[in-house]
Parts: sequence; C-alpha cells; structure tokens
Amino acid sequence: MSGLDGLRGLAALYVVLFHCWLYTFPGYPDSSGPPWLKGLMFGRLAVVFFLVLSGFSLALSPARHGWRTGGAARFLRRRAWRILPPYWAALALSLLVSLLVVPASHHGPPTGRTALVFGLVLQDMVTAPTPNGAFWSIGVEAELYLLFPLLLLVRRRTNALVLAVCAALPVIVLGLAAPGGNPVEGDNLLAPHLAPVFVAGVVGAGIVAARERVRRLPWAWFAAAAALPVLAVGLVKGSVWTVDHYFWIDLAVAPAMAMLLAAVATGRPAPLLRLLDSRPVRGLGDFSYSLYLIHLPVVLTVIHRVAPRLVAPGLPTFCLTLAVALPVSVSGAWLFSRIFEMPFKRNRSWRALLRRAT
Repeated sequence: MSGLDGLRGLAALYVVLFHCWLYTFPGYPDSSGPPWLKGLMFGRLAVVFFLVLSGFSLALSPARHGWRTGGAARFLRRRAWRILPPYWAALALSLLVSLLVVPASHHGPPTGRTALVFGLVLQDMVTAPTPNGAFWSIGVEAELYLLFPLLLLVRRRTNALVLAVCAALPVIVLGLAAPGGNPVEGDNLLAPHLAPVFVAGVVGAGIVAARERVRRLPWAWFAAAAALPVLAVGLVKGSVWTVDHYFWIDLAVAPAMAMLLAAVATGRPAPLLRLLDSRPVRGLGDFSYSLYLIHLPVVLTVIHRVAPRLVAPGLPTFCLTLAVALPVSVSGAWLFSRIFEMPFKRNRSWRALLRRAT
C-alpha cells in the first residue's frame, strides 16, 4: 500500500544508523558519544515500529474480508516462503562473518548450537551465541505469526477493544508485578511482551477497512497527540531512563504508531505521503528486509577491523563507519534482495520460481 514501504525503508535505515552509533561509542545507554548524536540511540523503537507495521500489513486484507486469513496453514506457509529464504541466506552470511572476521556476540563466536537455534528461528525461546544481533526480532515475529490466526479469530468473534485488552492486560499485570514495576528483559522471551504492539497494528488495520466516516478522521493528528505524552516523559526523564524503561515505552508508543500507519494508508498527510512515495524512499523500502538482515556484519567489520587501522576511536570511527558501512550495507542489501528475497516475494511456489527462472 502507498507509503507503507517508504516507512519500512526509513525505519530500516534508522536501525543501521543506530548500530553504527551503538558499536562505535561504548556505555549504552549512558553512551560516551557526543550528546548531539543521542537521537540515534532508540533503535529498539524502530524495531517496535516494524512489529506494529507487520501486524498492520498482515491484517489489511483480513480486515476487508471479515477478519479471515483464508486458512491458518495457508497463511503460515506463505509467511514462511516470504521470510525464511532471505533469513537463512543472511544467517549463513552472518555465521561466516562471525566465525572468520568479527564475532557478533559478547558470548564469543557462534557454535553448532547457534546454527541449530537460529536455523529453526528459536532464538527468542532458546539462548545461543548470536551470529547477528539484529536477528532477535525475527524470532519474535515468527512466534507472533503463529499467534496471528488466533488474534484474527478473537477480532472476528468480538471487537478491537476486546482484542487489545486481551493482548495488553496480561503484559501490564506482569510489568506491575515486577520488582520496582519495571521488568528487566533478557536476550529472549520477548514475544509475550511485544505481542500488544503487534496487536496495535492489527487493530489499526481495521481503520482502513472501516466506514468512510472513520477513515476520514484526522488519524495523523491523533497519532501526534498519542505520541506527545510519551515524548514529553522521555524528554523530562532523559534518554537513559527511556531506554531503561522500554518495557513501558513500547506499550505506550504503539497506539501512536498504529494511528500513523492508518493515516498514511488512508492517504494523509499529503506532504508525508509524497516523501514516502518518492523514488529513493520507496526503493529503499523495497529491500528494507534485506537491509535489516545483512547490515550488522558490515557495520561490525568496519568498526572492529577496518577503522582501527585508519582512524582514532570515537567520532572519527563513527564518521568512517557512516562513509563506508552505510553505502556498502545499502548497496549490498539491494543485491542480496535481488538474489534471495525478490524471487520469493514475486513467486508463490517453487514451480512458479523455476518457471520464471527458465
């Protein structure tokens, strides 16, 4: 849909910038980097946006057809066909880079357990040395895909409010019961916490399929109003506090993200839509999944292997990383997508893929 690919591309680009910043300046979230670069420290929120966008995009068609997927098995098969081939190719690439060039994990180089856990997309349930620090969200999405048919069933049998409450209430209770009312997250088991942000996207998709009177509401302004309190708290408390309270920030910002997506999907605001539909931004969105999958090995290679030979640590390393890793990541992702992503995006079966190839 118009505008959504552009948003996806910009979010992926922000994640690349976040990782360039994160691995250059130690001490996250109390980073040693210059204060004027603190705007790059919120990569987690870009991934949360991906999850909201995923729920929104997947629910658009069901929302127009009585909240039905056309069959759970068919839906899951199509998701696996679309997501897994480029993911497995990026996993192989990441394993090679992590073994031969630079480890991607503070736990050390990948092991046989790594290949098994990440190959089966179980990284959100089972701990193993990661070959690629960006892969955590793929495990979360895989679990949410399994849950998606159930979410649609609840939406079909009840309404959007019941669906949102069913997803968010257990998470809120869990958060309030944690020591200090702020759970400390580990490296996995994040899907239950992030399910409400995915559901926010599903609920938002209902706006696009609603009556014209609902569609014409100023959803962009509603999104701004919903985001303003979260932004105000973050500014008052500071960036370190915000990062330390991502459990609650994720839940608080998801409705604003969902309303922004509804605004864009219904054609407003026009200036934003023109930007998102511009050729460079729309093109970036076309291979944003590949960019997300392969950028981190490139970034780590530049920061840990190339930069120490050429420039001083800190800001010079960051500038070199932007100058080298950013264009290499983008151009490499474009090429990677043409080989490992687009064929599976444009063809729905091995037969169609082979027929097109011949």
